[in-house]
Amino acid sequence: MNSNSEIKSLLQKFVLNQCTPEETNEVIAYYKKNKLTEDFPTVEDIQDLLGEMPKMSQQTADSIFASILSSTKEEESVIEINSKKSNFKKYISIAASIVVLLGIGFAYQKDVFKTKTQPKFDFKSTDIVLQLENGNTQIISENNKVEVRDADGNVVGNQDGDKIVYDDNSALEKTTYNTIKIPYGKKFRLQLSDGTLVHLNAGTTLRYPVKFIAGENRQVFLDGEAFFDVAKDKKHPFIVNADALNVRVLGTHFNVSNYPEDAATDVVLVEGSVGMYRSNEEFDADKNTILKPGFKGSFNRENTLISTKAVITDIYTSWINGGLTFRNMTFKNIITKLERRYNVTIINKNEKLANEKFNASFSDESIEKVMSYFNDIHGINYTIKNNQILIK
Repeated sequence: MNSNSEIKSLLQKFVLNQCTPEETNEVIAYYKKNKLTEDFPTVEDIQDLLGEMPKMSQQTADSIFASILSSTKEEESVIEINSKKSNFKKYISIAASIVVLLGIGFAYQKDVFKTKTQPKFDFKSTDIVLQLENGNTQIISENNKVEVRDADGNVVGNQDGDKIVYDDNSALEKTTYNTIKIPYGKKFRLQLSDGTLVHLNAGTTLRYPVKFIAGENRQVFLDGEAFFDVAKDKKHPFIVNADALNVRVLGTHFNVSNYPEDAATDVVLVEGSVGMYRSNEEFDADKNTILKPGFKGSFNRENTLISTKAVITDIYTSWINGGLTFRNMTFKNIITKLERRYNVTIINKNEKLANEKFNASFSDESIEKVMSYFNDIHGINYTIKNNQILIK
């Protein structure tokens, strides 16, 4: 972190629980280096305050971060915050208290944030869930035709079956995020306020602005898999954040697969041009990886290197129309993807299979036909009872 603007940006993301692991490490390193001696809150204080953090206004956040940035100097001024004055010092201290939390254990810190701000979603449920920025949730039924409203009751879009279309004419003047969570066994579509169409695969979470604001990048956050048909807008780059990877475009068609069981995040470009770069870096067209149509870029999560190769793009986008493809994939990973696709439980008692690699492609087939293929071609024995598959 070489400038105050970079420090401020990372501190803001940290307090709002939006940092990647790499960015969190940068925040930790910054505070260790500067040896801040702010009046740390207790762990109990942090637990209590985390529930309040999402309610913090942008103006309040900016004031807090300005104070944090000056905390290594003599106190020069007092920042007035009208609401929750008694918590001001504690809010300032939360970012610094990462050092204290490290003493308790990084795993504890991670669990606190997840339980307080992001309750675990059961992907094996049957409900598509829409979460508003204030934490309220709505169940999305694919058979409905209803208006989509924000926390204040204002209409921001319309749902018609398996698609929500957001309205660019809503009165919103600041970036407000919704999060949609797609369970196993289902797919869904979103048309964002700029006209970008997003196909969401099973077991996917997408966090996105209800309305894109003029002068700001169009940024969304993806866990899982999605195909993006991005509306062209040269003034407002479209950025997909997939954990430690950013994918930057102006207008194009591409697929991003960012599932946790995979060793790499894959970007497959169908049309246009995209740039791939680490999320803790600034985009640089001269230095970053630029994909051409017909190529796949793979971001290795372990060493953060990006490699590219020519591919048949239809293989990687066939899921939109019900297809299923495995390329040089371990059976262990195939099981995970089958569970996600068909919302079934698979128990593998043949441990020798786990790390064997397979290639296979299916159209819109049932789980029974997929398992029959593995039995016929690879001699994998199994039984199916209700929603559970036992591999012997």
